[in-house]
Amino acid sequence: MKPTTILIADDEPEIADLIALHLGKEGYRCIKAADGREAVQAVQTHAIDLAILDIMMPQLDGYEVTRQIRERHHLPIIFLSAKASDLDKITGLVLGADDYMTKPFNPMELVARVNAQLRRAQLLNQPAPDARAVIEAGGLIIDPEQRSVMRYGRPVELTPKEFDILYLLAAHPKKVFSAEHLFQAVWGEVYYENGNTVMVHIRTLRKKLGEEHDKQKWIKTVWGVGYTFNG
Repeated sequence: MKPTTILIADDEPEIADLIALHLGKEGYRCIKAADGREAVQAVQTHAIDLAILDIMMPQLDGYEVTRQIRERHHLPIIFLSAKASDLDKITGLVLGADDYMTKPFNPMELVARVNAQLRRAQLLNQPAPDARAVIEAGGLIIDPEQRSVMRYGRPVELTPKEFDILYLLAAHPKKVFSAEHLFQAVWGEVYYENGNTVMVHIRTLRKKLGEEHDKQKWIKTVWGVGYTFNG
């Protein structure tokens, strides 16, 4: 069995070495990148299972690295950054990150989050024929195996979290999901009484589906309750 490979992209060698030390103790293989271009190249040339990215890096920042990774890969991404505002966190999550930690950080907490994201990725990739059917509804074709979405015959580029939200809603038409339920199901974490993350993802998902200019509204808001699929 090949070792699980973690990419650590940070322009501070001391931080990268500290992370690699703790992950190495867990049996993970670590590849380090000192800037954004090296990080993108590492993902292109190695079988990376999870990436830990700083945001403020030379050459390409973490946001751009995430954007380029998401064009071809669905591996879990954890931001580890000194940028600690809610806007920074939401921006990172909307761009496709799966988790966000701020510096200074507890290395053992980071290891725990890495383990959690890898477990979640493994569960999502397990075949489950009864729950992984292609969904066709209202001009949408949602393919969970390819993790692709077609809208009236044209591809819709979604982040992994946006896809998971859409598929969960579409797989249970007419069922209303609260923000708490969506967060726990998609992020796999305890809901922290802040619906902004879910709300921002829903807003971006609606925009990508063209709901602003289309009569078809696939995601319906049930005020005071949550969201439902309206295919």
